[in-house]
Amino acid sequence: MGLFDRIMRVIRANLNSLVSSAEDPEKILEQAVLDMQEDLIQLRQAVAQAIATQKRTERQCSQAQTTADEWYRRAQLALQKGDETLAREALTRRKSYQDTAEAMRSQIAQQSTIVTQLKQNMMKLESKISEAKTKKDLYIARARSAKASQQINDMMGRVGTGGAIAAFERMEEKVLQLEAQSEAVAELGTDDLEKRIAALGEADDVEAELAAMKNQITGDSQSAQLPPSQTAPDAETERDLEQLRQQIREP
Repeated sequence: MGLFDRIMRVIRANLNSLVSSAEDPEKILEQAVLDMQEDLIQLRQAVAQAIATQKRTERQCSQAQTTADEWYRRAQLALQKGDETLAREALTRRKSYQDTAEAMRSQIAQQSTIVTQLKQNMMKLESKISEAKTKKDLYIARARSAKASQQINDMMGRVGTGGAIAAFERMEEKVLQLEAQSEAVAELGTDDLEKRIAALGEADDVEAELAAMKNQITGDSQSAQLPPSQTAPDAETERDLEQLRQQIREP
């Protein structure tokens, strides 16, 4: 293995370690939505509590104003009866309740602003949660696709680094070579068989021609008797036959 392959293996090992130790995007997205929903529940509780406090303050303000009005009527009654001291005391009580009612009106205005802000925040959070739920499945699908793609790339990298592809290609070439050799042997065997069959045919032709020549010679011998001096082959005939034998024996 070359230096470059070793370096790439180390880099891939480090990347795999980082990926394995990193947070799972799918779990983080699910948890984020759950956290947002929990925040929404708490915000709704805060809004409900603020509204309840505002309602209670409004009732207290109304009650203080009613009591102030009642002391005002009592002051009028005392003054009509000629009891100025009692009328003054009633007006003092009225002023106390009137101040309380005014303070509560100011508090109600502040609480109303707080309630309005909390409601706006709650609506924004509800919108964010709705958007998050819509995008969550998309992001989870993209995260799974990216993870699968990374696993495939890692696998392909390991296959290339290990030389498996090169070994596969060598075996493929070897199989092709064996097939070619098998086909060549089969062709050679067919050629030998054809040659043997052809040789048998040629031998039959030669034998047939030889038999015809024998018949011809036999017929000629019967039709024409040779002189006694020619019953045995002479020296010249022997030489011709010997030359013919030598020519046949030569390759």
